[in-house]
Formats: sequence, structure tokens, C-alpha cells
Amino acid sequence: MYTNILGFPRIGRHRELKKACENYWAGKIPESQLYEEGNQIRTSNWLLQKEWGIDLIPSNDFSFYDQVLDLTLSLGAIPQRYAFLLKNKTELYFAMARGYQKEGQDIIAMEMTKWFDTNYHYIVPEFVKDQSFSLSYNKALEEYEEAKALGVETKPVLIGPISYLLLGKEKEAEFDRLDLIDRLLPVYIRLLKELEDAGATWIQLDEPFLALDIDEKAKILYQKVYQSLKDACPKLKIILTTYFEGLRNNTELAVNLPTEALHIDLVRAPGQLDEVIRLFPASKVLSLGIVEGRNIWKNDFGHSLEVIRKATVALGEDRILIGASSSFLHVPYDLKTETDESRLTPEIKQWLAFAEQKVEELAVLKELAGGNPPDKTFRALEENRQAICRKETSALIHNGEVKARAKAVLEKDRHRKSPFAVRKRIQHSLLNQPLFPTTTIGSFPQTKEVRSWRAKYKKGELIREEYDRLLKGEIEKAIKWQEKIGLDVLVHGEFERNDMVEYFGEQLDGFTFTQNGWVQSYGSRCVKPPVIFGDVSRPAAMTVDWISYAQSLSSKPVKGMLTGPVTILQWSFVRNDQPRSETCKQIALAIRDEVLGLEKAGIKVIQIDEPAIREGLPLRKEDWKTYLDWAVAGFCISSGGVEDSTQIHTHMCYSEFNDIIEHIARMDADVITIECSRSQMELLNAFVEFKYPNEIGPGVYDIHSPRIPSVMEMVNLLKKAAKVIPPAQLWVNPDCGLKTRGWAETKESLIRMVEAARILRQEY
Repeated sequence: MYTNILGFPRIGRHRELKKACENYWAGKIPESQLYEEGNQIRTSNWLLQKEWGIDLIPSNDFSFYDQVLDLTLSLGAIPQRYAFLLKNKTELYFAMARGYQKEGQDIIAMEMTKWFDTNYHYIVPEFVKDQSFSLSYNKALEEYEEAKALGVETKPVLIGPISYLLLGKEKEAEFDRLDLIDRLLPVYIRLLKELEDAGATWIQLDEPFLALDIDEKAKILYQKVYQSLKDACPKLKIILTTYFEGLRNNTELAVNLPTEALHIDLVRAPGQLDEVIRLFPASKVLSLGIVEGRNIWKNDFGHSLEVIRKATVALGEDRILIGASSSFLHVPYDLKTETDESRLTPEIKQWLAFAEQKVEELAVLKELAGGNPPDKTFRALEENRQAICRKETSALIHNGEVKARAKAVLEKDRHRKSPFAVRKRIQHSLLNQPLFPTTTIGSFPQTKEVRSWRAKYKKGELIREEYDRLLKGEIEKAIKWQEKIGLDVLVHGEFERNDMVEYFGEQLDGFTFTQNGWVQSYGSRCVKPPVIFGDVSRPAAMTVDWISYAQSLSSKPVKGMLTGPVTILQWSFVRNDQPRSETCKQIALAIRDEVLGLEKAGIKVIQIDEPAIREGLPLRKEDWKTYLDWAVAGFCISSGGVEDSTQIHTHMCYSEFNDIIEHIARMDADVITIECSRSQMELLNAFVEFKYPNEIGPGVYDIHSPRIPSVMEMVNLLKKAAKVIPPAQLWVNPDCGLKTRGWAETKESLIRMVEAARILRQEY
């Protein structure tokens, strides 16, 4: 049996990639140093996997920003607006990801959206009807040869051609991006042929859309495309790779495509194994995705060995690969870096495995399954069994009071007291908001100085009183500046918060945290998800003092800023011993307590952010209703206890709403703000067709790019919005929070945004 890893974290053990990219963007290091940092990360990853004896080690899983963007550049699918940068590959690459604003040029970035149901973001390919493709450079070949020079034989990883097209977006009407396959396929063949000529044996082609709902046209194309690839590159062994869901009605198609191996995710969809085995061709190899690529809990060796035995009995040892369920991109690098036992206790730590530990798990499973393992491997099996048993019986995990409260939730707890039309009149009378009211999403830039205060406070170098005094100074400056430029609903800036989920998790029971559990969200943006290990409750107020202080500084409303239950769930590593719906309900009740605390303190506007509600949507439509029922209920439980006079806002990111708009409406937020600028307000179409009754703030500028939009750019976007949404329903705001931006660009952008709103008020 061989071991098979689909991908490895690319940020480095200590986030070296983040630091290198940000230093390069700031002009602090040259391009050569940026590339050297990338080389060191790749080398470290390959050698680590080789040392553990992994058989199929991935290459081309590294990226300076995003693997889809890498492929777009390699395939020459570069939007025309970037043509002037074609001679500088690095500048072109980052302009496509982040936008470009210098030397008289002002070019927007490509659209970014979530990678299936993860918190990773990819850069969306843009396709036009006469789209051309060409092999501009073969990154996969470069990295394969780089590893080979180190003595490491790797398996190049690429997104398959059908999934690549489906990940993209048509930028013109009246054509189907799948119709571009005849132009794309020759370029793929050339790319693979170059790998074959260089001596590559195995190649991994990721086709995650085989685990989704696809139409007959796509199914026919899969057969055509993979036969063409096989005919063109007969020496290459292709592992057709699926993940994040089961094959279901695509099983017969997937197992019969002309590839040497098929990989399936047996963590997210363990039930698919029987059907795959039943239909599996006699000549094909099956890769069993049994080591979790999306979560950090230790593998249950006993269970995994049962799965391996079942497959080997049916197919034979020589036709089995033991693999990760998906790329390890979605988990932190190394558990050994977690040395602070006050933060991550030994009892909880023994239940966890990060990417490096998951590599070890694969190596141990191979030895255990292969017969005659050494004594140390038997000891590892026993240690694993004991850790799993201790987790199941731990008193840390279960809280009877929390379980009883969640069980006692009633239907009335999920609803506001009056319909929106009634609430709107009361709120508008109380808040006296103008047409096109302006606000921000919540956070303001966190400077190095603010971050240094937090670090010193956590190290004990700043006493609590001094830390609070410094943060209150920042809040006061932010409030006064917002008043000065004329924002209508203010925010306190969130200077006390490290992360929109981690901050709340640190104050909730049932959560724990890591020192270095970083994962990539997009580009250089890394997040450190909390770990939900037990029943969740709120022992004390979390934000009331900060928001009350901010509100005391202004006569204008200051928003209470909270993260919603679905987002806290989705952006955490979640316990795997109870349904996610139950954990979500527990979090919702904790957030409800905080909402009521804010209202009692006199806060009139409260925002409960749910940027991840679309992200959590199951990949198969037949599963949507079950998820949406409990996800929407979670939001409604958190917001449903307030009076009609309290205005509830929510914010959502990168959401194609058309197919779930009725469920968004059921959340019944008074105001919803959404990201719209990169899509040029296209996302509003869902709200128009549905006739969404509540108020909407479509983002008018992209905060994920450093470029500063002009006043007229924002005016024109708002006019587009006003053509489809009644102006009385529209708010004016950025796309998302401003934490990651600098103050200079933030101030100028918001000043222009307020001016855009003033212009609109004069015209409507």
C-alpha cells in the first residue's frame, strides 16, 4: 500500500510566506528574496514528507497567493485589463489578485470567493466568449523539477480542466464556460505532456465538482476530456481526486473514467465506500481519504484500519492508497509548536493532530495495515486508542445545564416580536437616519502599535488598566473622526479584538486556543481558528463595556458588533462528537445573551455578522434545507429576543444569494450588508427578483484591495443599485471590515464614500 497526500500547508511553519509577501508588497524586500522564501517553504515541506516515507508527495500545491490564480496565469487566461503588465509576471500575478493602482493606472482585482464550503478564498477565473488559452509558463513542471533536484520524486497537483472551467465565471452573456473546453484541452495536454517528458509518473488532477450536482453536459465532457488526456499522455498515471463530499449519483461516471486511480473523501462521506467498491473496475487503484484534511482531531486508528481492511479484502492490497481526505491546506502546520499549556492544555492537546502529525498518522496506518509493524508502531496504536477513549469520557466536554437549555428552545424564541414593516417605522422614528445612511462593517485598521499593546498585555508586560486606557484612546479617536467625516452609524473599531471569531471564543466556555494554529484564508491573510471541544456557554458579558464606552462618546448610534453563531461554528475547528447543528444552537444562545446585554445597556443598533452562512451550505442541493433550517434558526435565536426598536444588522461575504434568498429573508435582519463591489453589484439581482423587503447595504468598494476608489466610481455603483433596489432601502458601506487595511487608504476611501452618499441624496 502507498500513502497519498493531496496537498500541504503553504504558509510555512511560522507564517514565513505571509511575512515575505507583505514585505515584498511594501517594497521592503526584492522579488528575488520573495522567491527564495517560497523555495525554502517548498523544500521544507517535501523533505518532511520524504522523511516520513510518504509515497506520493504533492508538488505544485504551493502558491504565493492562490492555486486557482496560479493555474489561470499558467493557462494564459489573463483578463485584458492586465495586458500592460504581461512583461512582469510577478507584478501581473499580484495585480490580478489585489488590484493595481500606481503610475496612472487604476485596475480592479479579479473577483474572489470561497473555495467550496471552506474558509479559504480563491481568485475566480474570468472567461469571455472568444477566450483564448496558451501555456504561458508551466509552474507544475518547474516545481516538479525543483523537487527532483532535491532527490524527491513528487506527484504534481493540478485542478482538472472541467473543475477549472466550473470554478470560473462568464463575463459576457449568452455563452457557457464549459463550451471553452475545446480551446482549453490542448493547453492542458501540452502542460501534462511536458510533465510526462520530464519523468513524472503520477499526477493528481483535482475534480471536486464530481462530488457536486452536475448536469448531463458536464458528465459527457468528463468522459471526452479524460479519454483525450489518456490518449495524449499514456505514460502518466492520473489520480482523479474528489473531496469535500461523496460521489453519489456521479459514482459510476467517476469510477469508469480512464484514469489509473480514483481518490474519494471517506471523512466527509464515509458511506460512499460500498458503492465505489461495488462498481470499481478491476484494473484501477482506490485512494482512501481517511485522515481528516479539514479538522484537527486525532485520527481513530481502529476505525481507519477497519476501512482499510474492508477495501483491501475487496480489491487487494496492491490496489489501495492510504490518503488524506483533502489537502492539508486547511489545517495548521505542526502541533509541536504549541508549548503554552495554559492556552492549550495537555488533556486537549492529546486529542489533536496538525498537518505534520497527520503525515505521521498516514505513515503509522501504512505500517499497521501492511502486516508485521515494528513495536513502536504497536505502541502508537495503543496510545491512539487510549487518547480516543479519554476524549469520549472527558468531563471537560459535557455540561448538563447547557444541553438542557438548548433542548428547551421554543419556536417563539426564533422570532422578533413584530414584522419588519412595524419595526422599521419605530426604528426610523427613533434613529432619524437619512436617505442612503452611511456606516462601516465594524473593524478599523489594527496598527502595529495596537497589536503590540495586545501582545504586551498577553505577556504580562502591560497591566489591564493601562491596556484598557490605550484602547479607549483609540476608540475615542475613531469615534471623533467618524463624526467629523459625517458617517451616520458609527463603530468603535474593534481595537480590542484579535479576530472576529477568536475574540468571542476566548470568552466562551467550551473553546480553547492555539499559539500557532494558523491557516491561510486568502493571500497573506492567515487566521487562527478556535477549537470547540465541548458544550458552549457565555459566563460573562463580552462586548458590553467597550460598546457602552464608545456610545458614551457620541450622540450618534454606535453599533454593537458581534459575530453570529454560524460563522463562529464555520470558522472554528468544531468538535466531531455531536451534530454541528447542536453546537450551533449552543453558540446562538450564548450570543443571544450578549445581544440582550447590549440592548439593556442602551445600544440601539446591533450587528450580528454571518459572513459564513453561504459558505456552510452543503455541496449537494438535496442537503440544503436541513442545513438552512438550523443555520437560520441559529441566527434568529441570537437576535430574536430584542425589542422592535433595536435595529439588527447582519453582514455576509462572497455570497451568491439567488438560490437561498428566501432563507436569507427568513433571518429577518433589519439591515443586511453584502459584498458587491468586485461583482459590480451583480449580487443584488437575487434581492430584486425575490423583492427582498428589508434594508440592504451593498458594498461600494473592495476592502481586499489596497486601491482607493474614486467618488464617482462609488456613485455609479450606488446608481446601479438604486435602479434595482428602492433608494429608501439602500445603505452605503464598504464591502467588509477594514482591519487589514492601512489608515491612510481607509480614511480617504471613507471620506469619498460619505461624499458619494451626499451626492446621491441630492439626486433622489
